[in-house]
Amino acid sequence: MCRLYAMHANEPTRVECSLVKSQNALMQQSKRDMQGFAHGHGWGVAEYPNGTPMIEKQVWAAFHGEHFSRKAARVYARTVVAHVRRATVGGTSIENTHPFHHGRWIFAHNGTIPNFDEVREKMLDHFDPLHRSEIEGTTDSEHIFRYLMGLFLQHPERGLFETARAGLEQIIMWSAEVDPDARVGLNIILTNGEHMIGSCLNRSLFYLVRDHTYSCPICGQPHVHHDPKRSYLAAEVASEPITHGDDWYQVPNGTVFRVGEDYRIDMAPLRLRS
Repeated sequence: MCRLYAMHANEPTRVECSLVKSQNALMQQSKRDMQGFAHGHGWGVAEYPNGTPMIEKQVWAAFHGEHFSRKAARVYARTVVAHVRRATVGGTSIENTHPFHHGRWIFAHNGTIPNFDEVREKMLDHFDPLHRSEIEGTTDSEHIFRYLMGLFLQHPERGLFETARAGLEQIIMWSAEVDPDARVGLNIILTNGEHMIGSCLNRSLFYLVRDHTYSCPICGQPHVHHDPKRSYLAAEVASEPITHGDDWYQVPNGTVFRVGEDYRIDMAPLRLRS
């Protein structure tokens, strides 16, 4: 289990309240989520301040010390991905801490592939050689990322959304071959700063869409230096609702989604075989 947060907007936006100050900010979830679990095995924040990803990761809990808070206060970008980890597969190390990256691509995962050592053997036979050689850690999450990146490299004509959908369905199939009763957790976020897709399978996930600027009820300030010549648009995705009183909607289980050009959430079902 882990907890994740992502934001994608058409103008640079501050996310300090979502990460630190809100009633159920990601830092609060790292200490105690809505199910009573702590997520203290590392944290990471990725942003695209100038189109190129900038990532900070640490192996201690987000609620320990001031490092996470200081990082959150500096973030001002159109696209942000943040993650707090509760380790299930792979030990506590920087190599195993999310988000993972390749070039401009950023990836975070909440969930677990049961029996991963056995599933991994099936996955490795289908890995692109480049991405197989660049695996640094031991998590199921990094393997999922590298597998999906390899598929996209091999089949760019299918597009990111359909490629990721097919890849996730294949991972679920491999897991079922090892153990038909296994409950795979596959909540992911994948982005290159311009496009963002994700999935929801057997873990909680919520989204919020904004179509206008607003004064934050937490800090009392707008989170964006708004250009009055355009409409502000943004989408946020989180394992749990970050704020009280906003219109957070639950992503249906067994779903893949993308943030559309209008910053709405477009969804499609994962094609799960019984």
